[in-house]
Amino acid sequence: MAMSLLKDVESRQQRKDLPQFHVGDTVRVYSRIKEGEKERVQYFEGIVIGFHRNAASTTFKVRKESYGVGVERTYPMHSPLIEKIEVKKKGDVRRAKLFYLRDVSGKKARIREKRDWLSKKGIVVPSEGTAEGPAAEVPAAEAPAGTAEAPAAPSETPKE
Repeated sequence: MAMSLLKDVESRQQRKDLPQFHVGDTVRVYSRIKEGEKERVQYFEGIVIGFHRNAASTTFKVRKESYGVGVERTYPMHSPLIEKIEVKKKGDVRRAKLFYLRDVSGKKARIREKRDWLSKKGIVVPSEGTAEGPAAEVPAAEAPAGTAEAPAAPSETPKE
């Protein structure tokens, strides 16, 4: 009973308005800062180098290099002080933690950007909730004669 109450309180405090982002992504985190009686919004843009996942107390680390000095900030994911998070680039990485970026700088610290490589090859990948194409709209049994599933081959002219 006590655990369900705790989970209920934690689930109400979690934010659902933040975008999906992963390790290796370049993000811009807008956070509210209070200076005296004034409050302003300041952003910090860098690469997400790791997550510490623990329900309501989930945190993520963002790292950037500023004037040759590495700067890291740890943000609580569900903090009310975070105004918004923008994902600038999707990174293509194979690790869960990118702590090796602390030891490198310049070109060695670059992260490959995730590309939609299937669309470049001419293969169309349908997104969720959309029809797959004309074949999905008209069943094969109802299709008129002469319309084959495969596209017709272009007619070739003999070369002389």
